[in-house]
Amino acid sequence: MSATPAGTFREESGRLAGDLEHRRRIASAMGKYETARGPRQGAFLSWELGRQALADTKWEAVNRLDEHLERFEKEATARGTQVHWCRDAAEARDAIVGIIRRVGARRIVKSKVMTSEEIHLNSLLESLGFSVVESDLGEYIQQLKDEPPYHFVFPCMHLSREEISGLFHDKLGTAEEHDPEALTMIARRVLREKYVEADIGITGANFVVAETGMISITENEGNARLTAALPRVMISLVGIEKVVPRLGDLALFLPMLATAGTGQPLTCYNTFYGGPRQPGEADGPEEWHVILLDNHRTELLADPEQRDALHCIRCGACLNVCPVFRAIGGLSYGTTYQGPVGSVITPHLRGLQDWKHLSGASSLCGACTDTCPVKIDLHHHLLHNRRNAARERGGVERWVWKAFSFVMRRPFLYRMGMRVARLMRPLHAALLEGGMLDPVRAWTMSRELPELAEETFRERWKRRG
Repeated sequence: MSATPAGTFREESGRLAGDLEHRRRIASAMGKYETARGPRQGAFLSWELGRQALADTKWEAVNRLDEHLERFEKEATARGTQVHWCRDAAEARDAIVGIIRRVGARRIVKSKVMTSEEIHLNSLLESLGFSVVESDLGEYIQQLKDEPPYHFVFPCMHLSREEISGLFHDKLGTAEEHDPEALTMIARRVLREKYVEADIGITGANFVVAETGMISITENEGNARLTAALPRVMISLVGIEKVVPRLGDLALFLPMLATAGTGQPLTCYNTFYGGPRQPGEADGPEEWHVILLDNHRTELLADPEQRDALHCIRCGACLNVCPVFRAIGGLSYGTTYQGPVGSVITPHLRGLQDWKHLSGASSLCGACTDTCPVKIDLHHHLLHNRRNAARERGGVERWVWKAFSFVMRRPFLYRMGMRVARLMRPLHAALLEGGMLDPVRAWTMSRELPELAEETFRERWKRRG
């Protein structure tokens, strides 16, 4: 396998695009999602007005991010929460390891935390000898399989029940069982022991509420509640862009997140956490730490053109409608955040030149922008990344695009190019027939060159007067 992200992406996407069974499973899952989402979207008085309201709220939150985060810290610390500001992945990992070692913890249980995937937390903790268990069912299955999550919302959507049964048989020693409910109960029995044994619970957050110093966690299994309630120490690892100004904002965010993400009217469990256990309370952690993670987000904040990518609420809707994601799946991307939004933000988080290929892997159909509940201009941001990569790198690639732009703005050069293409087409056919090297193999290896008309529309219009 290629050592570069781009090379790995080409190999994996090529392999999975040709796997018809894999594509059938994804198409089936997405079909069920579309069937569920359509009626729920129609239940809103105006889905489009709701989208605009969410976009406006996130615009306010992100453009006054410093004020809202400082207010969150003030309100949270007033109730005993310890807030840690971390500039990058290394600082976040150090902060978490420091907490674990200070309290003498050995066993850790986690609910779904995409930011922990971003900073590669599990592999670090396991290398230091700590036991780490994912409690979300899909994430737990992927952990047993030693794979990252396939999708933000549906981590193991690419697996069949037979494959999951075989995985449980191999890893947990259980009997073969193909009933989904029975498979769920197997995982439940294992995970209930992990909750009770755990010294620390690590969560993420869907929203950070500046007004109250609380976080909001949305889930369908109740595993995050157990992760937060049973261990004596709770750590919440949160990207700084998750902030919303007011608690009342969630009256619209929560139902729209559920509808956009899974086609539900409201996710089963929506829980607010406002601090460690207070005097007189029966449960909850003795300590609660909130890790506010930057990790290049402020660099994206400084870009007025693409700043709205920070509005993302991780609903996964753009993945669900993306024709490229449906063809190649989530693991091909090789990064924490897949699909259109991942292709927009990953070059900012991990380096433009190493990850620019993701922005090129798009048909630019605009379905992602149309479906986004917070109205992020995703397909235009993919174009912005392509432009910025060419500008930054310079060299041949930059001059090729300059030449393309120069020709496309001059009709006479475009017409001349069409005439040259007509002359070159027979030469290309002759090269193939002669068994010689195909100069445009990068195109023809997966598609045929389009047939050129004998006469262009302009030529026909001129001939007919």
